[in-house]
Amino acid sequence: MFAFDFLVKSGRAVVYPIVKSTYERSDGMVSDLQKETVLYKQHVIAWRQDWERTLDYLDNRDDIVHDNYGYFGWSWGSFIAPVICAREPRFKAMVLHVGGLQMQKTFPKIDPINFLPRLTAPLLLLDGTNDSNFPVETSQKPFFALVGSKVKEVKRYQGGHFVPLNDLINESLNWFDKYLGKVK
Repeated sequence: MFAFDFLVKSGRAVVYPIVKSTYERSDGMVSDLQKETVLYKQHVIAWRQDWERTLDYLDNRDDIVHDNYGYFGWSWGSFIAPVICAREPRFKAMVLHVGGLQMQKTFPKIDPINFLPRLTAPLLLLDGTNDSNFPVETSQKPFFALVGSKVKEVKRYQGGHFVPLNDLINESLNWFDKYLGKVK
């Protein structure tokens, strides 16, 4: 699991939803690569609902600033972010770490490519120049080009499916401070 400690250390609250098929909610789904199957479609819908319920829960807490959430996605969390965030106005800023489009076919109703133009929150995409999961030309660039947000930025770093830790931390915290406000 990716460490989010830098977000917590910065003073931000962090929630990591255990969505359908992950960790103790395992249900036999063996791959998160998109597919054109009813089972995969049902999972994508469930993931979206899990996120919505998570935000609803946060909205009921007195110790959380409401309607000013940031989304931090890593790898699969970056890939699925358009489906999660496009219809969720409570996300006010997004940082996607090593993400892009998957090339496998799926139903249009759940394909992230169809949600990218609906993203409106400021988006920062941090990618590797030699990422074999999300290649620059066929995955990262089309993903970024389709993002609908008026405020979007991409930064690429030498390497594969990672961004140097210091850059990831600094860029992410600066982006959230800029678009969500500094932590008090």
